[in-house]
Amino acid sequence: MQYQVFVQSHPENKFIASIVGIPNSIVEGRTKEEAIALAKAALETQLASGELVTIEVGKERSQQQIDPWLKHMGIFASDPTFDDFLAEVAAYRQQVSEQEVFE
Repeated sequence: MQYQVFVQSHPENKFIASIVGIPNSIVEGRTKEEAIALAKAALETQLASGELVTIEVGKERSQQQIDPWLKHMGIFASDPTFDDFLAEVAAYRQQVSEQEVFE
């Protein structure tokens, strides 16, 4: 994986490096290379005890605003009688269709 490191020269003859987007990842070194190496070590330490994940925010809400029926999707997924219900609906539709043909 690649991470961006922001390196800044400090007036006290030191360099400060921080990993972009990672909180608490600020290190100091005597040289630019040392600061980068320390930043890499700090990131490796943080990643050893945690992980970076990607989340999506707002898409679900906007999808529900587009189609309000989405919040009802899957509500019968664990209902053991739902397949029987669908069979009854299909039989009723078939019966109505046959009656319309004869009328």
